[in-house]
Amino acid sequence: MDFKELCEQTAQKFFDLQSKEEEIRKIATVIFNTLKNGNKLLILGNGGSAADAQHMAAELVGRFLKERKALSAIALTTDTSILTSISNDYSFDVIFERQIEALGKNKDVVFGISTSGNSENVYLGLKKAGQLGLTTIGLLGKNGGKIKDIAEISLIVDSDYTPTIQELHIFIIHNICKIIEDLWTK
Repeated sequence: MDFKELCEQTAQKFFDLQSKEEEIRKIATVIFNTLKNGNKLLILGNGGSAADAQHMAAELVGRFLKERKALSAIALTTDTSILTSISNDYSFDVIFERQIEALGKNKDVVFGISTSGNSENVYLGLKKAGQLGLTTIGLLGKNGGKIKDIAEISLIVDSDYTPTIQELHIFIIHNICKIIEDLWTK
């Protein structure tokens, strides 16, 4: 695929996101209500999705576009001592599951990001969150993989091309943050 074709394909995928506006608004509203009620958002993912998790937490703890109070959002991808000790003592597959067990409280939201929908550690993290009664959201790609079956809410980017999925994921995250901020400053 040449550059022009890639631009056209990516632009079409962005255009197609308009059909998911209500799903995006629903996710943002669930997170907003969670934060408004004094609970927190735990965010997880691998690789580029780990960076997206950190980016989302930064937009909520800091600010996105408007001045407002800091919101309780934690990326479970940042503490190298926790990540490496769990990986070494248990398995990389449980790095999020263990953190959710330790940090997750009733009425928190766990937001898992996976371009394939099949990341084992994201899957196990969301599964543990569900067992603990936390609200689970999956931001996924491809066909949603196995994560779509356990997340209470799944938003699936319909693409098999990982770079496009990642570009759409950060766009969706920015819009979730914008909606939360708009609701917060209403």
